[in-house]
Amino acid sequence: MRIVPSSVERLIEELGKLPGVGPRTAERLAFHLLKTEPARAAALGAAVDGLHAGVRACRTCHNFAESDECAVCAAPNRERGLIAVVEEPFDVVAIEKTGLYYGLYHVLGGVISPIDGIGPDRLEIESLVARVENGGVGEIILATNPSLEGESTAMYIRGQLESTGVRLTRLARGLPVGGDLEYADQITLGRALQGRQSF
Repeated sequence: MRIVPSSVERLIEELGKLPGVGPRTAERLAFHLLKTEPARAAALGAAVDGLHAGVRACRTCHNFAESDECAVCAAPNRERGLIAVVEEPFDVVAIEKTGLYYGLYHVLGGVISPIDGIGPDRLEIESLVARVENGGVGEIILATNPSLEGESTAMYIRGQLESTGVRLTRLARGLPVGGDLEYADQITLGRALQGRQSF
């Protein structure tokens, strides 16, 4: 016996495929949309429907863009000689929210992960090397995540860029604000000790 209409079941199934949305959350979202005004649900549907038509990859950094260049690459006041290399476009958003970075970005589109069949050729590493070789870049910040794959990708990029003479830096690693030493893993605690600063 079907308790929920098939259209609602389909919506729950599709919502459940989104990252971080479990079955219960998918149900809540679907029932919320069902209870709202049809115009609001239609507006959400139209936004999702037009998503891919209005977004493309920036020709320079591979961030999400509405035209050939993303908003960051097109901004005249950015520091052009400084490039932060990140894994995904949402990493750009995270760094921009700090309000402390004024350089450009380069979005790799993932990380090297042999277990998932992702090698360097599937990432935007060649285009990064080309950007550096074209000149004008003084520093590359390797801002990949502190995971095994992120570290491996950063090491690979370092190997590709060593001969260019560009300055390579890595985001600092350490203890989060509000964290307790007893709960920190050995790698994080070790990096916090190595990266200590004058007080």
